[in-house]
Amino acid sequence: MTELTVSPSSLPFLAKPTVDTPFHIDYGWWERQGLQISVELRSHLCDEHQAVFRDAADADRIDWVDKKTGEVTRVDGVQHVLQVHCSKQPDYINESLSLVNAVIRVFLANGNEPLSCRALSEIIGHSPDRILRTIAGGRVYKGIRPVLEKSSNS
Repeated sequence: MTELTVSPSSLPFLAKPTVDTPFHIDYGWWERQGLQISVELRSHLCDEHQAVFRDAADADRIDWVDKKTGEVTRVDGVQHVLQVHCSKQPDYINESLSLVNAVIRVFLANGNEPLSCRALSEIIGHSPDRILRTIAGGRVYKGIRPVLEKSSNS
């Protein structure tokens, strides 16, 4: 009989997510699926910026200056506009959005900082259990996945 051993570093992959498990947009998932995140990002722009970015190249990067530190960083222009302008519009997250689109918009607005289903619930108004059933099921929606802790050796 063959003995099956599980390394501690693979345990996060085996653990079933709970309402307190942090999730985020796994940008690597988009690459592995052969999909372009830029198309998704553009779909979440406000009307004003839909028009601005209509003819812009997909790889537009802009210089962004941190007002507190003065540090200049190269960032994706669409993602930056989503975070600093579009997400601030009153109807950015609204009742007509699907649950998945509401969740992805939260992550786009907060710079993809991981959040639990419990925290997402407070923002989008769906129950934590419903959010968990949707984003932790067998199908990955728009790259929304649990955050996997990296081992200290990584």
